[in-house]
Amino acid sequence: MNKVELETEDDLRPEYDLSSLRVRKVGPERKDFGGSIVYLEPDVAEIFPDSRSVNEALRFLIKITKKDRSDISRINQNF
Repeated sequence: MNKVELETEDDLRPEYDLSSLRVRKVGPERKDFGGSIVYLEPDVAEIFPDSRSVNEALRFLIKITKKDRSDISRINQNF
């Protein structure tokens, strides 16, 4: 089988050197840019339409957990 070279018309000017450009990977191999990625199970993802709603629910959970802890520690101090 012979190797066939395909020639394409190039509209770029000769002064543009694209050889130094980096190609961004897509998918799990992609570099992390400082953010954390959290994967939700499908049943949980059905309830939360976007990251904003997930964050809101988690902040509420953190708030009531802290409140419950402070209430419990106050009760324990009274005994």
